[in-house]
Amino acid sequence: MRKISYQREKANSCLLLVFLLSSLFCLPLIYGQAKEDRSLTLPLGPKNYRGKYLLIEPGKIYSASSGRPVEFERMIKEMKKARFIYLGEKHDNLEMHEMQFQVIKALYQQDPNLAIGLEQVTVDLQPVLDRWVAGELSEEEFLREIKWYVTWSFNYGYYRKIFEFAREKKIPVFALNAPRNIISKIRMQGYEALNEEEKKIVPPLDLTNEEHQLLIRTIFEAEEIPPQMKGANLEAMLEGLYRAQVAWDETMGANAVKAAEATGRRVVVLAGSGHMLYNLGLNFRAWQKSRQPFVTIIGVEVPEKTRTKVSRGLANYLYGVKERPFPAYPALSLSLKKVEGLANLVVAANPTEPLAKNAGFQKGDIILKIEENSVEDVHDFRWLMAGYNWGDEVKVKVLRSGEVIQLSIRFDPELLKKKN
Repeated sequence: MRKISYQREKANSCLLLVFLLSSLFCLPLIYGQAKEDRSLTLPLGPKNYRGKYLLIEPGKIYSASSGRPVEFERMIKEMKKARFIYLGEKHDNLEMHEMQFQVIKALYQQDPNLAIGLEQVTVDLQPVLDRWVAGELSEEEFLREIKWYVTWSFNYGYYRKIFEFAREKKIPVFALNAPRNIISKIRMQGYEALNEEEKKIVPPLDLTNEEHQLLIRTIFEAEEIPPQMKGANLEAMLEGLYRAQVAWDETMGANAVKAAEATGRRVVVLAGSGHMLYNLGLNFRAWQKSRQPFVTIIGVEVPEKTRTKVSRGLANYLYGVKERPFPAYPALSLSLKKVEGLANLVVAANPTEPLAKNAGFQKGDIILKIEENSVEDVHDFRWLMAGYNWGDEVKVKVLRSGEVIQLSIRFDPELLKKKN
């Protein structure tokens, strides 16, 4: 990794961060192929749960303490004394977001003295969250000002009900995450490379937790690593990715504690499950700072007609979600850039993701129009694409080598089965 030029590293940083995010939870199906996830059965977490397992079924909630299914209302009642409630997610699983919404509603009914913390928003955008909760922004204004489809990129539809409920009930919402450029710097150069202002955003990193190291390494090694990153570069890459993971966890844990202290409220945290597994991630970092009781709830995808084996130490409560063959909302992955002197967007690299690849995009294509819309901003391009659903077909005009070409994006889930 260190032999690669800084500019190339910088260009690859977003890709690696997406790889890290998408790697941090169980993906039992990769384009339809079953895949075992060893990270769900590691001998980690509370010692009294090690070697003890649950067989998760869709539609059921399980208590780690009892080792048995539990009713939703009972779970909410048992969480009453928790100051922090961590709700894990697989970012593109709508059922998990629905569970998050139901838990937030039930906790609010139990005690309205509630706040919400989000991995999905970086701390520099906190004023936009405040204006949303205050009712000062329409949804379109909110998405544009918070740059949702650049800073996060997952379809807003996954989170809409939660944001609307927070605004309706005037529940304070807090950004927990660090800006991406700071995390990238930590990954590539280490915490010492940060300037003093950046160190005010990201606390010092504790990289010594051996159980957490085992968990994160297990997750990374389960993924298919590109050949150019193997060999002598592999250890350096894993070290950098682990630094980034800890930086996320330290930052989000610290900001969750700040939110609790500033408001005097219980804080519900929404983040990827990989930041919470075995209570070793941001939940552990927050506990180190606050020593306040907390509860973690994590969803587990279960393939049809099966049960999934997980360690009882994985979280305080686990629930089964029937695995979908494709996400609720389609996502077009296309690398775009701005070129000086050109208002239009330019395709930065040949696509490898099936939907964009099937449409025929090529590196260097200049985007002229999406249907009848001219788009000059990456966020607006992704925002427009997020408005389409499975079964839709979208016409895109591009300029290629001086010739106007019309491409057709088919949001066909069958395309996801085609390996690159």
